Amino acid sequence: MNPERRTLLAAMVACPTLLLPALPAAAAARGMPQPLQLPPEGGFPNSAWPVLFYQDAYPARTADLASLYETEFAAHGWPPQWRYGMYPFDHFHSTAHEALGIFSGHARVRLGGPHGRPLDVAAGDVLVLPAGTGHCALSSSDDFMMVGAYPRGQSWDMQRGDPAELEQVRHAIAQVPRPALDPLGHPLQAFWP
Repeated sequence: MNPERRTLLAAMVACPTLLLPALPAAAAARGMPQPLQLPPEGGFPNSAWPVLFYQDAYPARTADLASLYETEFAAHGWPPQWRYGMYPFDHFHSTAHEALGIFSGHARVRLGGPHGRPLDVAAGDVLVLPAGTGHCALSSSDDFMMVGAYPRGQSWDMQRGDPAELEQVRHAIAQVPRPALDPLGHPLQAFWP
């Protein structure tokens, strides 16, 4: 490898925002996500990769926000699978990453397991959860709804954080590949190296 290329690659690893000029215009306009790092907790492995929180990815009053999320997520390799709220119990998926586009209402959710991090979300926000990330709804408005999507080729399971299954789910999580793009079109390598 020539010295200039090696220097450029080292700079890109040290400062992932150098990748911004290569982003599609729509993704760059939305800004960067807030990375939320969650440590393992009991039977909830969480991930070495952070949750990506896009606050106000779209204006809350966007007409037919659910369909907009579905179209954009699918265009970036995350086909939508459902419209629903979030379960009120801690759970995670060991066989798929998950995108959650909030299109209606607001909620206080918890990320990381029973003693995890509370987070307020509302219409217009997007969460990208790496496989293994615990999540649940603590409270929500009556109209709280999300679009759920998973990378093409990944099928989700339901895990409840049983410590006896931790080794098995860690093995499953290690097999889940990182997609090239997040559901809003950002290169995931910049956030999930």
